[in-house]
Amino acid sequence: MEIQKIGIIGAGQMGNGIAHVMALAGYDVLMTDINQATLDTAIQIIDHNLGRQIGRGKVSEVQASTALGRIQTTMKLADLGNTDLVIEAATERESVKRAIFDDLVPHLCPDTILTSNTSSISITRLASRTDRPEKFMGFHFMNPVPVMQLVELIRGIATDEATFDACKAVVDRLGKTAASAEDFPAFIVNRILMPMINEAVYTLYEGVGSVRSIDESMKLGANHPMGPLELADFIGLDTCLAIMNVLHDGFADTKYRPCPLLTKYVEADWLGRKTQRGFYDYRGDVPVPTR
Repeated sequence: MEIQKIGIIGAGQMGNGIAHVMALAGYDVLMTDINQATLDTAIQIIDHNLGRQIGRGKVSEVQASTALGRIQTTMKLADLGNTDLVIEAATERESVKRAIFDDLVPHLCPDTILTSNTSSISITRLASRTDRPEKFMGFHFMNPVPVMQLVELIRGIATDEATFDACKAVVDRLGKTAASAEDFPAFIVNRILMPMINEAVYTLYEGVGSVRSIDESMKLGANHPMGPLELADFIGLDTCLAIMNVLHDGFADTKYRPCPLLTKYVEADWLGRKTQRGFYDYRGDVPVPTR
């Protein structure tokens, strides 16, 4: 099946990034959210990021203008019924995703492919709640979407080859690289990345190093472009905790036990950059470590 129109559920950081790259690649995009202000902000962010790409010579003004014109928004989930491919990019909570799919499925065309941008939740389990498990798969973009080159494609146990091939063709058209991952907790990237971040939080929790010394050690000693605690703030500490809980529950292995300090930060609503406080305080001109 030829994919021409793409529906995106969620206009947050991931959703607007996905809309951005899809529109640039020539797809018509319909983006939905439960909040009109979020949709309006998403369009402003996409416009701003396209402007940055123009400034860097990545795209022309005509390409940017045309791409922005391909993106429409709606607050009605049912409006996505006529799209060829739906990418759910809502919050990383399974109950929320299930409720969205329950509401959406009755409105879908028979051939519409349904996907989730989940970073850790079982694709097979999400697919089982729909009427099309064979046309359901994981479509996991990395953040920030316009910059990062990898997309994880995750088959559920029932996903058919035609669905995988159609999604792979979309990734190819975006100029990104697809990594095929099996449907086990956190897939590839986050199964490796999140335990490293969690161990960095344990290193802080146990007093082995400060926020600054831990991040500097990994940047200068392991050549990482961003320290693990700085990266956790960028991702969102609530997302990091959610993924660690998926790993811990899915494998029942104590090596995936979330650090109590990570839980404490989330309980305080110190979630990182998006709340202005996490392992760093972002309320001033320069980020300041909070421990």
